[in-house]
Amino acid sequence: MAGVRTRYAPSPTGYMHLGNLRTGLYAYLTAKQQNGQFILRIEDTDQEREREGAVRAIYDTLARVGLQHDEGPDVGGPYGPYIQSERLGVYSRYADELIGLSGAYRCFCAPEETEAQREEARRRHQPFKDARCRALSQDEIDDRLAKGQPFVVRQRTPLTGTTSYDDVVFGRISIDNAELDDSVLLKSDGFPTYNFANVIDDHLMEITHVMRGAEYLSSTPKYILIYQAFGWDIPVHVHLPVINKSATEKLSKRHGDASFEDYYNKGYLPAAILNYIALLGWAPGTDEEFFTLAELVERFSFSGLSKSPSIFDPNKLRWMNGEYVRKLSLQEFHRLATPWYSDDVRASGVDLLRLSRLLHQRTAVLSEIPESIDFVAALPDYDTSLFTHKKMKTDSVIALQSLRAARGALEALTPFSQDDVHAALESLAASLGVKNGQVMYPVRVALSGKEFTPGGASEISELIGRDEALRRIDVGIAKLTQ
Repeated sequence: MAGVRTRYAPSPTGYMHLGNLRTGLYAYLTAKQQNGQFILRIEDTDQEREREGAVRAIYDTLARVGLQHDEGPDVGGPYGPYIQSERLGVYSRYADELIGLSGAYRCFCAPEETEAQREEARRRHQPFKDARCRALSQDEIDDRLAKGQPFVVRQRTPLTGTTSYDDVVFGRISIDNAELDDSVLLKSDGFPTYNFANVIDDHLMEITHVMRGAEYLSSTPKYILIYQAFGWDIPVHVHLPVINKSATEKLSKRHGDASFEDYYNKGYLPAAILNYIALLGWAPGTDEEFFTLAELVERFSFSGLSKSPSIFDPNKLRWMNGEYVRKLSLQEFHRLATPWYSDDVRASGVDLLRLSRLLHQRTAVLSEIPESIDFVAALPDYDTSLFTHKKMKTDSVIALQSLRAARGALEALTPFSQDDVHAALESLAASLGVKNGQVMYPVRVALSGKEFTPGGASEISELIGRDEALRRIDVGIAKLTQ
């Protein structure tokens, strides 16, 4: 497989969809495993749907996940330009050539005429084939061109027979030619459609392996016909399983489903996202779930690709992200967590590194940090019902007793470290003849005003300091005695 060249060709129509990123990942893995070249091409032929900043988002996403391309708009290469809107002259020449090879024709129908014909084809449950312009004589064509009549270039798909190709994942695919539309290849404004540009560019850029979603299985024969008309070698086709968000519903950027950027901005780690999407449609053949990018390059194989749709599970991604977070060094976690600390938390005077240590092994997604530590800056108002907890065997009476005793124990405690606080509260529980939780839990609620916190009573006490801890315990006692 020497000389393997794969391409990733996203459209700048919004943030990067996770399924789109997975295609780029598999293309990257295929190239790098064979010491080949991974090419980035921007397919911006759909000018109406292009979004400002989308090209920048493509570059940023690839950089964040580590998919470094060998050729592309920003790094150059021998087959450029790598932006389709800069290649219009190329498509025009090949469209003319394809017309000469009888693989395409000029369609002069007005848009409303075309839509009427297409609607009629839908009514008859037939693919759209332009019966009129397909049959125009050369004299009629020349006359219309001389008059400056606008036209599009349509593919001339055969009326009979079948077109077949071999796919790495799905095997032999055959489609009756009568089912294929005469799709537009070149629009009247000179811009190509995906159906044409991707074939021309893949050939000229010497792409050896074409990877795309399984939804293109039935339209790929149209691309095969173009290759055949020109007499070009057909690249290896690898159609990837669809990613669904449920058993029946496809994950889709157009339907507002989360993009890579959405998850990144929520505090998911790029490495975790990449690891998770690698497993959506591919299996390593073992029970392993965690892979670095280098390990994926080593382990990836076409034999591990599935035909069946994969289900995107946000909970599984959250779990995997948490595992990645916990594997970070404390210093790296602190660097990533600090931007999520509010100004109030920063101004509270607490040791931020100590706060990060408290959060490190208890955080799954960075965006959950602000809500989990808002009590650090200021004790929220809370209801005394929080002190009643069936599992901890506490109620308002036990809580009041524990807080009054804990206040005295902590006020006299020196030094006021986490270990010393913990030992003091354990000793207090023993002296009161109650379980540890019947002391620890009420103190933790009084210190935080929350049922769930990233640390226990002793950890929070050390974090906020003796004076603030005692003040908050006093607030709890006051609430319980009212």
